Amino acid sequence: MSSYEVRPATARDAKAVALVHVAAWQAAYQGIMPAEDLAALSVAKREALWKEAIEYAEPQLLVATQGGAVVGFVGFDRSRDKGTPATTGEIWALYVEPSHWGQGAGLALWDAALEACVEEGFNKLTLWVLLRNERALRFYEAAGFKRDMPSIKTTQMGSVRLEEIRCKRAIA
Repeated sequence: MSSYEVRPATARDAKAVALVHVAAWQAAYQGIMPAEDLAALSVAKREALWKEAIEYAEPQLLVATQGGAVVGFVGFDRSRDKGTPATTGEIWALYVEPSHWGQGAGLALWDAALEACVEEGFNKLTLWVLLRNERALRFYEAAGFKRDMPSIKTTQMGSVRLEEIRCKRAIA
């Protein structure tokens, strides 16, 4: 049984979500993105972004808490990829505070997001992940996602261009 509780995010969670987002990026993308780019990440800018996302439910946002503190979050909604049917959902973001990596918070978030996506009527899920983010790729592959090799695209992230790949899976 998980020691994490997952619930819908509220406006009061925006700063905690932003703190997790920045900390997770700084840890996960170390060696992938320049240190200067990671150091320049702004909690205030992320807080404003997540406050708006929570207010408009775009994406829908769930948070994982332990002892009342937000330690991770997942954002999901209809796929943003052009030409996808309304029954295709997308995991827009899934991040966990690095001190909670490997302890079940990500799995708790994934399980809750999958259940919510089923309730939304999605029959397929997609997500985009950096090709060099091996930890995330292993997590998503363990969750049943497969790499969609023809989908590789180059995206500007900070001062560098990095390759992302779409992963997808059916929802039974």
